[in-house]
Amino acid sequence: MGRYKKILVAFDGSESSKNALLQAFKLANAEECWITVTSVIPSYEGDLELVGVKNIRASIRKPCEEALAEAEKIAKAERVLIKTVCEEGVVYERIVDLADAENCDVIVMGRRGLRRLERAFVGSVTARVIGHSQRDVLVVPVGTVIGWKHILLATDGSKYSYAATDRAIDFAKSYGGGLKIISVVDVPTEFYAEAPKVVEDLTIKAKEFVANVRNKAEASNVEAITFTGEGDAYKLITDLARKEKTDVIFMGSHGRTGLKRLLMGSVTEKVIGHAPCPVLIVKS
Repeated sequence: MGRYKKILVAFDGSESSKNALLQAFKLANAEECWITVTSVIPSYEGDLELVGVKNIRASIRKPCEEALAEAEKIAKAERVLIKTVCEEGVVYERIVDLADAENCDVIVMGRRGLRRLERAFVGSVTARVIGHSQRDVLVVPVGTVIGWKHILLATDGSKYSYAATDRAIDFAKSYGGGLKIISVVDVPTEFYAEAPKVVEDLTIKAKEFVANVRNKAEASNVEAITFTGEGDAYKLITDLARKEKTDVIFMGSHGRTGLKRLLMGSVTEKVIGHAPCPVLIVKS
């Protein structure tokens, strides 16, 4: 315990953000940390010199204040103390900046129930928060409950997976949980015909990746089971999470700069969009 000292929850009053707040309470109780809840309104683009500007300002802030009042009501019912902050500006920027200013360790956000055709893409705010923040981000789908007994770690053997590996083992050890580790060979179909040796080599490497993580977990007295597969990575990961009744999926996040930050890797984005449980994106 003690990995997280401060949590920032993005709250807009929606059902998904309400559930994210409740799950943040569970995390905070287990980790013994502080919670800041923020709601963000877009900047006013009109003329603030107009007569009645005070009413305009109050009108602009009303949705933010109402959302935070709802958060306070939920917190009171759960007997949890929170700090609330109403921010104004570009939503993802204000969330990222506030997390930095408050020195939060993890940002908790909800994920709305997405229709089938929409699941391939996470909301732009969530994607941008993950892309720009150096903090861990926990994305909580509607109707899910956070837990740490059954953890699924997706790894590709890259340096970005190292932090997720350490975090997953740490949580599993602290909460008496077990770890399932998966690595997927996801290549275009033509590779099987044109470069079968490449696919074979990738499969061998995938088995090495999960074996290395298993050895590390077992060295910490954490039970670990490994899986490898070939196909759409996000589908194999989320299908396994569903089959194994996973509590949470851990994934690393590739560090990006500039314009590339605007889009997450398609695998990460699709895992979040299709996951049957919360997904923790761990930053190095």
